[in-house]
Amino acid sequence: MKKLINHPDYVVQEMIEGMALAHPQIIRKLNDTNILVRTDLNNAKVALVSGGGSGHEPAHGGFVGTGMLDAAVAGEVFTSPTPDQILEAIKAVDRGKGVLLIIKNYSGDVMNFEMAMELAEAEGILVEKVVVDDDVAVKNSTYTVGRRGIAGTIFVHKIAGALAEQGASLDEVKQIADRVILQTKSMGMALSSCIIPAVGKPGFELPEDEMEMGMGIHGEPGIERKKVVSADEVASVLVSHLQKEMPLAANDRVAVMVNGLGATPMMELYIVSRKVSQLLQESKIQVHRTFVGEYMTSLEMAGCSVTFLKLDNVLAELLDQPAQTIAW
Repeated sequence: MKKLINHPDYVVQEMIEGMALAHPQIIRKLNDTNILVRTDLNNAKVALVSGGGSGHEPAHGGFVGTGMLDAAVAGEVFTSPTPDQILEAIKAVDRGKGVLLIIKNYSGDVMNFEMAMELAEAEGILVEKVVVDDDVAVKNSTYTVGRRGIAGTIFVHKIAGALAEQGASLDEVKQIADRVILQTKSMGMALSSCIIPAVGKPGFELPEDEMEMGMGIHGEPGIERKKVVSADEVASVLVSHLQKEMPLAANDRVAVMVNGLGATPMMELYIVSRKVSQLLQESKIQVHRTFVGEYMTSLEMAGCSVTFLKLDNVLAELLDQPAQTIAW
């Protein structure tokens, strides 16, 4: 294993410190925690808190800032943050308008965020939650009851964050987040495994001539292993599964995200994006915006995911609002 780290036990702490030192105009680190909060906390708005296990960077700390999250809580690699850490984040950003927790649908995340929510409510803080379950690949998998939450989570951060920035109530921000979740579908694939620093070896083996369709961001099994095919064929399979889960008709409008998992060159992501755009054009589906890059990774896993967000005028306007974060 080759990793550019100092010690496996300190990778998360040192990463968070590095992020805060590199971007002090946007984020700061809470003392004695792995929590990043906005440098310019807004006293007149609902606060948004998200997070989860590390290893998915830039998620979630890269989306803390104006127009998106107010805080992100980083657990150990692929491990949910603890309820006390989440509670500290809630307390740090609450300004009396309420706090919305945006949770990816993994059992540990849901349990720990809900426990933190109960603790915060006991201290008189108004808290609501939404659970993102955009992955269409499998219904139940390792660590998950129901659909997994993956890269579509970033659209929830963006749109709920934009509405919160406008001064909407906690109920209104929760409602828009739930609406985005309902209209967001994603699916990924992998060409290789990743290596958790503390383990030092790949989490699973994929032969050189095989890929896994529907692979989860923690290495959970997908729907099938198959021989490696072209980028166009991968894009076609992903789009086909997405449209089965969320049928799109001519003149429907979508935002598209082609997300890299950590070790896929931008060259390859744009080749996939090209085919996705062509398929949508053939179906006369309007692409409002396309986002290509790394938004929610899996350490150095090679592969990608594709996300569709079905838009209406309100969602499109909120998506287009400016945001200032490290990764948006």
